[in-house]
Amino acid sequence: MFIDSVDIYISSGKGGAGAVSFRREKFVIQGGPDGGDGGDGGDVFFEVDTNNDTLSKFRGKKHYNAKNGKQGESKNKSGKKGEDILIKIPLGTQIIDFDTNELLYDFTKSEKILFLKGGKGGAGNARFKNSINQKPTYAQKGLEGKSLHIRLELKIIADVGLVGFPNAGKSTLLSVMSNAKPQIASYEFTTLIPNLGVVDIDDIHSFVMADIPGIINGASLGKGLGLEFLRHIERTKVFLFMLDSTKPLLRQFLDLTNEVKTFNTNLANRSFGIAITKIDSISSDNFKENLLDLFSHFHIKEQDIYVREKHFIDSKQGDFKEPLFIIPISSLNKTNIDKLRFLLFENLG
Repeated sequence: MFIDSVDIYISSGKGGAGAVSFRREKFVIQGGPDGGDGGDGGDVFFEVDTNNDTLSKFRGKKHYNAKNGKQGESKNKSGKKGEDILIKIPLGTQIIDFDTNELLYDFTKSEKILFLKGGKGGAGNARFKNSINQKPTYAQKGLEGKSLHIRLELKIIADVGLVGFPNAGKSTLLSVMSNAKPQIASYEFTTLIPNLGVVDIDDIHSFVMADIPGIINGASLGKGLGLEFLRHIERTKVFLFMLDSTKPLLRQFLDLTNEVKTFNTNLANRSFGIAITKIDSISSDNFKENLLDLFSHFHIKEQDIYVREKHFIDSKQGDFKEPLFIIPISSLNKTNIDKLRFLLFENLG
């Protein structure tokens, strides 16, 4: 099961108390204090697990606690440090304060971090001996650890995000362009979880493409897969809007961009291309008229593959003003698939 948001409780360990002890040895007439320090509490670490791409393992467990430090002992023996806890999460996970909604950490690269430090162990009475107080009878308590209620939220990281309505051909395109093997069927919402694939350009260069569950009208308000989809497109560098050639192209584009903008206005500044899918299943006359309608929206005169000379969108526009390219494709017949692969790679720079 794919889970991309979960809340858990985490706690670092409490420091162990220092010991109050005096030497009691044969032939030692007046033994001094020898109480050892308490051990520090265990720490809470987070580490990216590159072999995992879901938060599903957190579904059955809510509490993750490091161990408390051990109490100090006589003969100046320090208590043992509490055992740390290591929490492994997939790349792209954010740690958010559950109560304040503050972003505490964002794992955008493979790394391991110390997130909560354990409480410091208390000093034993041997630490407090001085010229005035030769026999201190007190020691410090260990300091408390820290506790947090957090939300783990997964947002996949990809170079290109496929954006389209259900059955627009996203999964099929991913399967023919990359090493991914997504589930493909003719009914809506075949894709229920994000799929990632590596698209090879040559022996050295490649990029990551994400097939994410399809949008429906009202997704930004939580309808359909709603926010579960839209959360994941925030990470992608370039959007590829996939428009079904058997349906009105401009209407699809306007509906898709409206949902994306409603979810997050800043996404309207993201670079994007347009792939018109399933051209193997339409007549040329109907397609030409449908395509002209879309081109007129962008004030484009060309009627074939369109590629803009300027490769980056002015961030002040804020309204998906002009595509990097518009290209008709057929994943079934592999029409223009290689051209699309190189167009995407060229615009990731």
